[in-house]
Amino acid sequence: MASAGIIQRSESRRAELATAREISDRLFRMLSPEAFYARPIPERNRLIFYLGHLEAFDWNVLAVRGMSESRFHPEFDRLFERGIDPEPGKANTDSPGDWPSRSEVERYGMKTREWVDVHWDDLDPWWQQMVIEHRYMHIETLAYLLHALPYDQKTADRVDSFVWRPAPANPMIDIDAGTATLGKNLDSFGWDNEHLAHDVDVAAFRMSKFKNSNGEYLEFVREGGAAPHFWAREGDRWFWRGMFAQMPLPLNRAVWVTWDQATAYAKWRGAALPSEAQFLRACSLSAPDPQRDNFGYHHWDPIAVDAGHETANGGAPVQLIGNGWEWTRDAFAPFQGFEAHPFYPPYSSDFFDGEHYVMKGGSPRTAAMLTRPSFRNWFRHDYPYVFAGFRIVEG
Repeated sequence: MASAGIIQRSESRRAELATAREISDRLFRMLSPEAFYARPIPERNRLIFYLGHLEAFDWNVLAVRGMSESRFHPEFDRLFERGIDPEPGKANTDSPGDWPSRSEVERYGMKTREWVDVHWDDLDPWWQQMVIEHRYMHIETLAYLLHALPYDQKTADRVDSFVWRPAPANPMIDIDAGTATLGKNLDSFGWDNEHLAHDVDVAAFRMSKFKNSNGEYLEFVREGGAAPHFWAREGDRWFWRGMFAQMPLPLNRAVWVTWDQATAYAKWRGAALPSEAQFLRACSLSAPDPQRDNFGYHHWDPIAVDAGHETANGGAPVQLIGNGWEWTRDAFAPFQGFEAHPFYPPYSSDFFDGEHYVMKGGSPRTAAMLTRPSFRNWFRHDYPYVFAGFRIVEG
């Protein structure tokens, strides 16, 4: 019975990998041929890198490190192994001609997939889960890159309808004192920075019911605050630069900003960003819903901050999970007991530098499995391209 259960779970993970592959393949099918060698975000690699990286990661983790398989293309294994995260203004200076052809990269990917599919049932379940979640994470980072592409270099998947509405009132809600569990134990898969689980006592505080909206943030911009990357100004009018179309700024939708911008807004309001523990304490008061709260690939852009709030717990903040990651005030740092994963040692440790901050929750392009309470996302404090918003706290 035990062995049958293990096989069944392996087959379930195989199906999950197939789903993740199809989603990532769909993103590349949206690109025009010339876009594969574009660099839509200066601080990231050209898009051709990501076509190779997803498969190189699977190969390097599962075959080379996991099963001591002989390399069939060492150059590509190294070239596509790891992305970049330079300081702003220090991006690579490579040219499209420095990269291999798309057909070469696709052949490399096909060969790695064939090996993975043949050996899947022989692989450690944690390795299986690692490559699935890694692909889902890069599906989201690819969405950031595609968002920054010119509209004529990508094919629209769908364009949401737009109805102009004002920003809703955003009251502060009392959150009672309680305990928040940060991280998770080693009884199931987790990334190294999720370990080890520990409880934190959280004093009573107040939190805004909704994510901050474009309309609320616009007041700050009018007072001299920095405008978000996703806004465009034409004359005296502001517009939202969506994934597939530009539209008049939707005041009732979630604003996406940098950590610096969110922190400045909170200070302007005489408030603060929540800690990771405060965020998790608030999360314990309601259950997320992918469609209502906007995660799991239902939309490309943010929806109204109060969408579906009638069906949520009336005494709890809305959309803590979904509609944009939420910045916390906590610098990304290890928990006590942290140990780097031996197959991916630089995954977290390279970013414990005081320059990256923890985000919680999820965005429209976050897979449901990555919205577990223990999961920690992080980005540089001034990185403007991430689908991340915020809410404020007092106390």
